[in-house]
Amino acid sequence: MTSKRANWLFLVIILVHFGVVAFLIFFGALLPDSIILNFLLSQGILIMPTIIFLLMFECRERQPVLQMPMPPAPGMPQMPMPPAPKPFEAAGFHKVKISTLLMIALCTFLIMPLVTVLNVLTMFFTDNAVAAMEGDIVSTPFPAMLFMIGIFGPFCEEFVFRGVIYRSYRRSGEWLNSMRYKTLRNNGISAILLSSLLFGLMHMNFNQAVYAFAIGIFLVLLVEAAGSLWASVFCHMFFNSCQVVLMYASEGILNSIYGQEANETAARMSTQDLLAALSVYLVIAAVTTPIAGCVIAWIAKNEGRQDMFRALFGRSVRAGMPPQPEYLLSVPLIIAVVLCLGYMSLELILLSGA
Repeated sequence: MTSKRANWLFLVIILVHFGVVAFLIFFGALLPDSIILNFLLSQGILIMPTIIFLLMFECRERQPVLQMPMPPAPGMPQMPMPPAPKPFEAAGFHKVKISTLLMIALCTFLIMPLVTVLNVLTMFFTDNAVAAMEGDIVSTPFPAMLFMIGIFGPFCEEFVFRGVIYRSYRRSGEWLNSMRYKTLRNNGISAILLSSLLFGLMHMNFNQAVYAFAIGIFLVLLVEAAGSLWASVFCHMFFNSCQVVLMYASEGILNSIYGQEANETAARMSTQDLLAALSVYLVIAAVTTPIAGCVIAWIAKNEGRQDMFRALFGRSVRAGMPPQPEYLLSVPLIIAVVLCLGYMSLELILLSGA
């Protein structure tokens, strides 16, 4: 898709989110009270509009490559017809090496301290959104939550934000008969930041939005380093699965040793406690985050994509090619961002007054 259609897609996702919220406010009592249903709704808000947009626009953008070729000159072989368009090829699911997957797992561990630092920072002015749901999560069978949070959710989110929106920002939309994009826009940094910003805003709360923005940057870098959406999918699944396992494990340990009072004490952490935790993780993150960057660079070398990875930071992929248009902002995107910020600010005000 083009970047403008990707912006329209994000606006539609936000409007569908508001529609679902309004439906739950007025008719939520008619539905069963299930956290699994809530997760299915949240992912459906993302995946359904994306699939509809792909079916509507992806084949249309590739239609010129399916026109009949010119008759061959005498004595020249007939050129074969290009393959039929595949609407979901744009997501970029390509094979990666086993060694790359192992290094992605290492990179996931290395970025966890940074995520913790950003999470603690937001807790000075807002609540921990995940901790607020922890009681409902751990009361649900572990396999169900591991699938929903650790596998299904990350796959849907990566497909939408790294597979469709980010790639729409980066690619020119021009296709060759080989069904590959002709060139990349020279907008690597802006595409990374904007797609990561939208990924953060999608969570609809300031707590998750801040660290999701940082995670989004690393996920895009992994996609470009490995040349496959499976890189970010694996990282996201591994990260979320670790969080689910830790959540259930810590809940069991606290309840068995200290009882419910330990959980209540943890929920009432003072500012001094947060500062102490922040200082410790800040030192750890200062060490692990640059190492994570080195691991991503190693992945790019391992997959033979050093040149493509450098193109993110301003170098043209093909020498002599004119720069492609780099404007990513449009009215639908601005409207969507304003709606997100307004919703999140209203929620913050209501929580502060409660």
